[in-house]
Amino acid sequence: MYTISQLANSASVNVETVRYYERRGLIEQPDKPTGGYRRYPVTTLNRIIFIKRAQELGFTLEEISNLRTLNDAPCREVQDLASQKLTGVRAKMADLRRLELVLNNLINQCTTNPNQAHCPIIDSLLPEDGRRF
Repeated sequence: MYTISQLANSASVNVETVRYYERRGLIEQPDKPTGGYRRYPVTTLNRIIFIKRAQELGFTLEEISNLRTLNDAPCREVQDLASQKLTGVRAKMADLRRLELVLNNLINQCTTNPNQAHCPIIDSLLPEDGRRF
């Protein structure tokens, strides 16, 4: 059994994170004994570790809540949720690759720019009519 500060420390999170998870319904808040401290079971620690690992995989807290409710569901439902997340990750990666190409192109334009009075990066950010701000 853990106090809230021991729980937070063991899970490598802030005490406020534990309280936030309680408010969101991701973990249960134990009853407070008269004149004492709430004591959290090891299952709460395991749940927080689960939440943090799921966040590292890119799941939002709402998606993590859904994963928790799917704990007893067929694996297919969990797989569908993970597949949706993977589709989103792939789309973000494609966007990042496009951004990388654009930035690389702009940097190359800067390195070969003979006119130091105008920066190709700044010029690319200006309105089409070329007006400066």
